[in-house]
Amino acid sequence: MTETLTVGRRRVPISHPDKALFARPTITKRQLARHYERVASAMLPHVRDRPLALQAFPAGIDEKGFFLKSVPRYFPDWITTATVPKRGGTLTQVLARDAATLVYLAGQNVVTPHVWLSRADRPRAPDRLIVDFDPADGVGFAEVRAAARDAGARLRDAGLATFAMVTGSRGVHVVCPVRRGPGFGDVHRFARALAEAMVAADPDHLTLEWHRDERGRRIYLDVNRINYAQHAVAPYGVRPRRGAPVAMPIEWDELCDDGLRPDRFTIADAADRLEAQGDAWQGMARRARGLPAIDRVAR
Repeated sequence: MTETLTVGRRRVPISHPDKALFARPTITKRQLARHYERVASAMLPHVRDRPLALQAFPAGIDEKGFFLKSVPRYFPDWITTATVPKRGGTLTQVLARDAATLVYLAGQNVVTPHVWLSRADRPRAPDRLIVDFDPADGVGFAEVRAAARDAGARLRDAGLATFAMVTGSRGVHVVCPVRRGPGFGDVHRFARALAEAMVAADPDHLTLEWHRDERGRRIYLDVNRINYAQHAVAPYGVRPRRGAPVAMPIEWDELCDDGLRPDRFTIADAADRLEAQGDAWQGMARRARGLPAIDRVAR
């Protein structure tokens, strides 16, 4: 069975729309597609023109999925793509420029789009800085919120604008728009200097240890997404976890809310919140600043 959804000027076929991609509660492919249709107007400015790595689960999230990084030949020709260099060759990746593309991807069992930190026209020039606060088991979310607020204060003191997102998984992303110019190496060194200063100030609660079994009961400050061809979960992306939580941009002050959880928003209510309160990241790109000197955060 195939159902056709009209999305803007496109008619998008969704095969097996009643197929359950999530259990407990059951969430179908149709519901996933409708979520992306509803959040598209807010989501597209944050993903447009960025190569996408597509996390797909053809048998549902309880079975093994895979990352689709190169566009299959059967994708329709109206899907916009970009060819980007990789070691030894190139990759052709999807660019989501309209709601119909997001809905089509859901119809291909893509649960979670992940975006590059650069745009396809200049793939080696990042315009996003992301610090991912990833807690070890047993760490309370209040500690994660406090660490994210501290990072935000340091970044604002350095001259950058800060935005926050609960990831729908375990942690928080602190994101800064930056003007294009410096390469990934420069932006990564700046973010690493920030993380090192934070860990030096609070080594009992924060760590840069990559190996999970050596982190102890601490929060890992992950800046390694700031590298060429690396990616991060897209804002408003659904995560492959029970209940279909959503990576939700939040107002900065919400990091002070004791009731906030990283998986607070789900496919059942994320679009309703967006329609009621608007996009917390609206206008992010207009607040991009030049990358400050490292000594602004290395203290």
